[in-house]
Amino acid sequence: MAGKWQAGNLPAEPTSLVGRRGELDQIRRACRRSRLVTLTGVGGVGKSRLALRAAAALRPEFGGGAWLVELSPPVDGSLLPHAIAAALRLTDQTARPMVEVLAEHLSGREVLLVLDACEHLAGPCSRTVTTLLEAVPGLRVLATSRRPLEVPGELVYLVDPLPVPAAAAAGPACGDAVALLAERAAEAVPDFDLADQDQEAVSRLCRRLEGIPLAIELAAARLRELSVPELADRLDDRFSTSGGDPGGDPSADPGGVDGPLWHQALRTAIGWSHELCEPAERLLWARLSVFAGDFDAEAVREVCADERLPEADIGLLLDALAGGSILTWLPTGAGERYRMLDTLREYGEHRLRRLGEAERFRRRHRDHFLSLAVRGAAGWLGPGQISWYDRMIGEHDNLRAALEVSLAAKDRLPALRLAGLLGFFWYGCGYAKEGRHYLQQALDLDTRPGPELVQALWADGHLAATQGDAGAAEIRAAQIELAAEPGDPDAASCAGALRAMAGVIRGNLIQAMAESETAYRSRFDDEPLTIAKLTGLYCRAHALTVDGRIDEAVAVLEDARALCERCGELSMRSHGDFLRGQAELSAGRLDLAVAYGQAALRTKRRLHDSFGMGRTVDLLAFAAGAAGRAHRAARLLGLAQRIWSTHGQAQAGLPALVTARRTCEEQARDLLGDNAYEAAFRTGFDSDIDAGINYALEPEGEGLHNGLG
Repeated sequence: MAGKWQAGNLPAEPTSLVGRRGELDQIRRACRRSRLVTLTGVGGVGKSRLALRAAAALRPEFGGGAWLVELSPPVDGSLLPHAIAAALRLTDQTARPMVEVLAEHLSGREVLLVLDACEHLAGPCSRTVTTLLEAVPGLRVLATSRRPLEVPGELVYLVDPLPVPAAAAAGPACGDAVALLAERAAEAVPDFDLADQDQEAVSRLCRRLEGIPLAIELAAARLRELSVPELADRLDDRFSTSGGDPGGDPSADPGGVDGPLWHQALRTAIGWSHELCEPAERLLWARLSVFAGDFDAEAVREVCADERLPEADIGLLLDALAGGSILTWLPTGAGERYRMLDTLREYGEHRLRRLGEAERFRRRHRDHFLSLAVRGAAGWLGPGQISWYDRMIGEHDNLRAALEVSLAAKDRLPALRLAGLLGFFWYGCGYAKEGRHYLQQALDLDTRPGPELVQALWADGHLAATQGDAGAAEIRAAQIELAAEPGDPDAASCAGALRAMAGVIRGNLIQAMAESETAYRSRFDDEPLTIAKLTGLYCRAHALTVDGRIDEAVAVLEDARALCERCGELSMRSHGDFLRGQAELSAGRLDLAVAYGQAALRTKRRLHDSFGMGRTVDLLAFAAGAAGRAHRAARLLGLAQRIWSTHGQAQAGLPALVTARRTCEEQARDLLGDNAYEAAFRTGFDSDIDAGINYALEPEGEGLHNGLG
């Protein structure tokens, strides 16, 4: 059923856009004429800003919203559909190819997709965009890239630099390049007034920078230390002495295989900004290029500090680079973070290679995030779970970068270890498809028996089971037994949990009960709680519920809840609460079904678990229907369907859940009539998801006692 949709995810612009009115009009018209428009041009010319402003203006024309997909930092080309899905807030835990999930999700919607920084993924972008445009008639794509995507029907729009003053012009300096310089200079130097400046020097400076916005912004940041004439003179000197080298060495060719191609004016501005940095700032700039996306000061100290860059100096150096516009400072709820523009990171990478330090600091970056994964895996089943969730989501780009470095290294064991340790992240944060992508690569490269192999096999098997692949889960269980040391209880627990999950998937209750027996008998042992043990208990409870042994199922779930509460765990506890709600619903105890369903929903919302939210809202709808509250049932069914549409497949394709929903819908229609049912359903479907969940959590919603705090 079609309905209103989210407006998209376009971010607020951090600074004003100077000029470009004519270009914006042309881009908007181009997007109405062509389903794929690619903005091309040199680095730093403003392609991303133009695309975002144009998309914001076009957004009202797209009922499905305008969505930004940032392809910087680079991702593995095969993960491009996953990056698009993440931007769309679409999760899908099935084994289907993500591009198929995307096509199904976008089908029937009018959507504008903004793909930013495609140049390093031109091939994958071309293939993915072609597939999606063919499958989704209502889709339009606005891309930015230093070169065209070469897709049939693509309309290429070249973004030129800002206009600069003519060399022979007399009087006050004017034009868009001058206006940008004046505005950014006023931000850097509060008392800066263009009218008080040497107008000839202002014009000369903008001409030297050839109207490239990034070059102008870098220059404006230096007006804290230098006057406009001094800036212009230094750039004149730089042009006459630097040749083509961004680092000042005429013998180097930044356009060859050893470095990226930059426009001469931008090369000059970056290289000149580099020279104005203190030596320690230059060195940190180069080392920071190993980070992907944004990063915090703690990671910088761990990765970049040594005898040449003392740890105590890192904070001041980061402030200096942010002050010079080399870094962007990002205050967040979790603390301060920093980000570097692609073009400046490319420059840093080039310098780091010339220093001979690239491999060393990539390894240090990998080792830091491997250490983070170790701590995260140890802390996940504990009171800090929400904090770990937020932290790992924030470091997703850097985790990908660490995995790519690990997979490319001669010693492949770190790749196996990192991919396996991140099992809690792949499962708990909703990245099953991506997790299996990396785990399968790592398992293909390294199969040395040992705890690292066992951990990776368990992680992949667990993810396979959550995707409904019972066969893959059982294969991994057998491989775990071969890879583990004889008598290893953790390995046995993992193998048993995978076979129990396979039994649940196949509806083989005997297998589920038998394979969960060890987890049940050892549930109160003094060993640390594990996801494998909890999984075994939940499989047992599910089998007991399906077999009609509700009181036994409830007893198992109460034990599992107590174990989770003992260590402060929330994610797995919420799954147990959902199962408890199902059991209570089967027993006709509707007050308890609602209470446990709402308890599960609170946590699943906090963890952005769309699969869990969809199942839980469905459960609450079933309870409402069973209580004869047809209007509430219809509205909750609409809300659940809205949530499932962000998951990628309604009811996750589970036949039993699809059947239960159909039964609930039929009952509600019979009580309400078609028109009233459709109106209530649409109210739920069209509501904002957070507002809808607030409705589902209302304690008085069913007039039933909520027995949980």
